[in-house]
Amino acid sequence: MRTVFITGASSGIGAACAEVLASEKKYRLLLCARRLSKLTELQKRIQAQNPDCEVFCFELDVRDQSDIIQKLKNLPNDWKDIDILINNAGLSQGLDLIQNGDPDDWDRMIDTNVKGLLYVTKHTIPLMQESTHPHIINLGSIAGKEVYPSGNVYCATKHAVDALTKAMRIDLLEKGIKVTSIDPGMVETEFSEVRFKGDKERAKNVYNGLTPLSGKDIADIISFVLSRPAHVNINDLLVMPTAQASGTIVKRDTL
Repeated sequence: MRTVFITGASSGIGAACAEVLASEKKYRLLLCARRLSKLTELQKRIQAQNPDCEVFCFELDVRDQSDIIQKLKNLPNDWKDIDILINNAGLSQGLDLIQNGDPDDWDRMIDTNVKGLLYVTKHTIPLMQESTHPHIINLGSIAGKEVYPSGNVYCATKHAVDALTKAMRIDLLEKGIKVTSIDPGMVETEFSEVRFKGDKERAKNVYNGLTPLSGKDIADIISFVLSRPAHVNINDLLVMPTAQASGTIVKRDTL
């Protein structure tokens, strides 16, 4: 039974990963997010469908390094051996030209998407020492492969994730830790609602006229990546909806 640690697991891709992996009967789930109530709902849902699945949840903001250290230190002993880390926590704030951007939005994206990923990874690696098949999966984005108008800082953070993933793969080679980047295009989750700070209508319009990816689509891909033999690592996987050709070029159905 492999222990999977998923950050940002309360919704979207993180929650979908938890549900998909729980259904496979070979993973234990260590789940964290800022919204503990959402995690508790997820845990109940998972265990109603998979009564034998072990799930441990705790509240965590990946921007707070001291809290990460404390929470990992205080894990029950039987949860301190981790096989897989899924660095899913991440967000976008605003969609503004660089000259109009809000520095508070920039700080939140950099602190979550880059520094948070670094903090969690650094303090989780020691808990992976006993694993026979250790694996780190970073959730990147098409925004880490190209830039688009008004994407400036968000794109910069996801380019950083792309670079960090490549660097991790080199640095962790001797430890035998696989490192993978999963880079989605348009996925319909809370992502756009968070980006537009609760404007549900504007968020919904992002996906009008096309069929975007779902959280489960990405979770199924992550399940496949984790199922590869020990000698096989999928380094980098870019996945887009059929209706999307690049970060900005999409085909929308007209009424």
